[in-house]
Amino acid sequence: MAKIVVFNQKGGVGKTTTTLNLAALLTRRGRTPLVIDLDPQAHLSSISGANVGDGQESLYAFYQDARQLSDLIRCGSGGWPIIPSHLDLSKVDTQFGKGPQALNRLNAGIVREHLNTERPILMDACPMLGVLSLNGIFASDRVIIPVSADYLAIKGALQVERTLRALERVIKQPPLRRYVITRFDGRRKMSWDVDRKLREHFGDALCETRISENVSLAESPAQNTDVFTHAPGSRGAQDYAALLDELEASGFLN
Repeated sequence: MAKIVVFNQKGGVGKTTTTLNLAALLTRRGRTPLVIDLDPQAHLSSISGANVGDGQESLYAFYQDARQLSDLIRCGSGGWPIIPSHLDLSKVDTQFGKGPQALNRLNAGIVREHLNTERPILMDACPMLGVLSLNGIFASDRVIIPVSADYLAIKGALQVERTLRALERVIKQPPLRRYVITRFDGRRKMSWDVDRKLREHFGDALCETRISENVSLAESPAQNTDVFTHAPGSRGAQDYAALLDELEASGFLN
């Protein structure tokens, strides 16, 4: 089964929103993923109803105390299992260094516990390039990079591409990647300029589907739910459904 990390070194691009809504729709389609929250801000854990008050009940315990990943799985309110994050997870970067063993730790745990033999894994990486995000990349065979439709995001996307290319020297099988434009507003010339420039640079690696700026996508996390529950008929729900259709049709999720 696919192991997918949603990653971008720039914040505010819809990374957690993308992880949340892909998890929700995969679950609705009978392909319930295991979700891993790698972001110490723990927004995805909170939205998923899996907040933990103690770092020892979060992914941090896997790093700090060598707890089994399977012991840390919680049942999210949306129906998917999730390994929650906690603010303590921010200590991992300073505690474990960036050696090969530290960077491959999550992957080793997933493989050792056979966690992706029956279900896909979907990881929400933190926006800082450090031990946690690198653990997500090293543990994945697919990377989804949300890119918001603004000019600064182009620079961020190019930086992500340089990072992933640099990692190809140390990762035996570099993960496949797909870039997806988020916060797209067809009324703005800037959105179309960003689309054109990204398409020129990334070609087929850029998804045809664009995620439109949509109030329902902004509202649903405040209700601690996904857009398909909050507003199933909204443009946001339609866009994420189209994105998943595209990823499935291309074999990206296999």
